Parts: sequence; structure tokens; C-alpha cells
Amino acid sequence: MEYNIRQESEAVEKKILSPYAMHSIDSKGRKKYVEPCEIRTIFQRDRDRIIHSKSFRKLKEKTQVFIVKDDFFRTRLTHVLEVSQIARTVARALRLNEDLVEAISLGHDLGHTCFGHSGEDTLKEITGHFKHNEQSLRVVDKLEKQRRGLNLSFEVRDGILNHTGREYCKTLEGNVVKIVDRITYLCHDIQDSLSVGVLRESEIPKDLLAYLGHTHSERVNTLTKDLIIETRKILENPNVGIEEKIKTHQSEEAKEMMAKLRSFMFTRVYRGDFCSRERKKAHYIIEFLFSYFLNHPEELPEKYRFIAEEEGLERGITDFIAGCTDGYIIKLFKDKFIPTPR
Repeated sequence: MEYNIRQESEAVEKKILSPYAMHSIDSKGRKKYVEPCEIRTIFQRDRDRIIHSKSFRKLKEKTQVFIVKDDFFRTRLTHVLEVSQIARTVARALRLNEDLVEAISLGHDLGHTCFGHSGEDTLKEITGHFKHNEQSLRVVDKLEKQRRGLNLSFEVRDGILNHTGREYCKTLEGNVVKIVDRITYLCHDIQDSLSVGVLRESEIPKDLLAYLGHTHSERVNTLTKDLIIETRKILENPNVGIEEKIKTHQSEEAKEMMAKLRSFMFTRVYRGDFCSRERKKAHYIIEFLFSYFLNHPEELPEKYRFIAEEEGLERGITDFIAGCTDGYIIKLFKDKFIPTPR
């Protein structure tokens, strides 16, 4: 007798997952049809495709907030791993599809540039329009696997595109990642800011510490627990419509404190003196290289020359620079513009 492990997994999902969860068997599928795997569900397969992609490996050398070479600070890779861990905790508590949550979490920042948001802001300034969530979708749709793309499911692609911005995801799993992403970066950016000396605990507003806690784990726990409890209240309320039930929910106090924390972090850290100095350097490198390749398109790697020919030179350069790691683009800048002593 032949066993189809995927079908067994799909049957288990139907039994144990919430009726508001996205069941693998109900996925809208992929843009290009492929034979289902005998072992993995569609979302497990998507997760594996993301993990094995070049763009995912590059995340270990891309800045989260601080452009420093130190093993103790977050990179874009450790950020997505933390998002995945927290989001899966929420998903399990709400009986949602953990595989879908994990795939969205691991893929949501694949399009982030070198130098973090500084790089994103610079490309937006140069081109007039650049958003890392749109670039992440472009990576999985068009740039990976020699421009064939990863051919991910509709639900994972939707979660990647709408993990930030005003639009909600079409699944509750996607909306879990959307809020957990914010919880994660706010909490770990405080920890990194304290570690690097950019911030002292005495500077954090006392009401924030009183509500969130004095340690990283306390802050994550406070906001995660609130998210689970408030979302569960909505899911269990028979008078609430389906549109509200596929959104995540927080208490008014949690939303207020997160907004206050975000405002504080932007003022004190993200736009503070330390990050501003590094942002200027990052801006200069990207702007200079972008201008260089506009005048020397023949020096772009072959993959991006093809994109330049098909979609325009600016598009090809943008894809190339967005895909660079911090170390690679710094080396490239040195090779192009700094004389090498013989």
C-alpha cells in the first residue's frame, strides 16, 4: 500500500486547525502548476524553496539597524528567524497554519536592500519609487533561480507583499506575521540599541517600561500574549464577521504603547545621531554606484544586464543594488573608486 504523507498532513490540518486558518488543501495554488509533493504540503514546500534560495542566504550579511560587523547584533537574517519563531507561537495558540506563517515570515524581507532602511530610502529617492515588500515579491516571482522565480503559492506571495503597509493580508496567518514583524523589530531594536550604547534604559519612558517590561523577553511576551488573547476574543465572538476574524487584534493599551514606542525609537534611534551618520555614508555609496552603472551598464552582472535590456536600465541597476549585501557593495565601491597600492 502506498502512503501519501502530504494527504495525511492535509487531513490532520482539517481536524485540528481553526476554521479561520488557511488549510493547505484550500490554497489558491501557484501561478504555474506543478505536481504536488507526496511528502510536503504546499506551504511546507514554499518554506523550503525560500530557505534554499540565494536571497535568503544573503540576509545574513544585510543590515537590520546598525551597520556594524558584530556577531551580537541582529542582521536581516536573525530578524526573519525571530519573526518566524514568535509568529509560529501565535499561530499555534490560535490553531492556525504554522507552515504558512513560517513561509511568509522567512520570505517577507528577501527584497530588503543592503544597509537596511537607509538603502531602501536611497533607492526610493533615486528612482522615485521603491518599497522593500514589493521588491521581496519581485525576488520570489522574477529574480530567483535565474529569473524563473520560486513559483510560490498565492497565500505566501500575498503575505510577503502585504506584511507592511495599509492593506491587510487575505489570510489570518499573513496578518499574524504583519503585526509580529512590528513587535519583533521594536523589541529587538531596543535590545541592540542598549547593547551598542546608542540608548540607555533610563532614557526609555517609564510608562513604556512599566507596561512592556525591563527585559527583551518580557517585552516580547507582553505584546505576544496580548495579541493572542485579543485575537482569540474576536475569533470566539459569533457576532463578528469573517472580515474582522481574519485580522489580528490588540488591546487599546497595547496599540497605544506600541505606537509610543515606535515614535520614541524613530526619534531617539532610527533618526538619531549615530544612525544618521551611518545613513549618510550608505546613501553616498549607493548613489555613487547607481550613477556609475547608469554610465557603464556593460559592467553590470549578466543577469542584471538582461533585466536592463528588457525592463530598462534603471530597473536592472535597482535590482542589482537591492540584492547586494553590505560587505559586497562596500567592496565593490572600493574596487571601483579607491586606488589599490601596488
